[in-house]
Amino acid sequence: MEPLWHRIVQGLHSIGIHLDPGAPAAVDAGVAQAGAPMDLPSLVALAAALGWASGLRLYAVVFLVGAAGQLGWVALPPGLAVLQHPAMLIASGVMLSVEFFADKIPGVDSLWDLMQSVIRIPAGAALAAAALGADSATTTVIAALLGGTLAASSQAAKTTTRAAINTSPEPFSNLLASLFEDGLVVAALWLAVTHPLVFGIALLVAVLLMAVLTVILFKFLRAAWRRLGTFFSGSQKAV
Repeated sequence: MEPLWHRIVQGLHSIGIHLDPGAPAAVDAGVAQAGAPMDLPSLVALAAALGWASGLRLYAVVFLVGAAGQLGWVALPPGLAVLQHPAMLIASGVMLSVEFFADKIPGVDSLWDLMQSVIRIPAGAALAAAALGADSATTTVIAALLGGTLAASSQAAKTTTRAAINTSPEPFSNLLASLFEDGLVVAALWLAVTHPLVFGIALLVAVLLMAVLTVILFKFLRAAWRRLGTFFSGSQKAV
């Protein structure tokens, strides 16, 4: 059967768009290289990315990784092969659509985060274990701890950030924050697969920044809650 890329190039030629004659071969070579089995650093980076990104966008992670495997862009490890099953892609795609819109509505985003908090952390642990833990039980446990911890760190930062943003009456900050998180997830998965070392450095910086941000915003929210409690207490005394 003629490769898909060749048919695309021929279709472009038919409408008057002419590419370099070597373009199909170059694309095939790139796809073949991307579909090569991952080495250990790439698997570790992928496991860490799956855990960390799951704390932000679990269903986007499941769908994007599964779609990349289904399209042959990435040779997924055996433990993640289930993600590229058509039924899994449909289910994760539906949930991705729901989460995409829910995450951009003020108030609804925080409620969604609260509901998903019991899912994201164990799911991040499971995905990391599936990516890295095929060889031994010890590796599986270590990978699960890594993924769960990273998912918890990003989930905590996301939840506190959104709660702080929701104290502002304007809706645009929620939308911008949500779109920024969408981009972070895509960038993290891409870096983990293509540049594992760069991803490792970026992840370390991101985790440290998120930890600092979580502490600062938690203190802000606690102070805001106290002020709100004082306000209502004063109102009741006045009555």
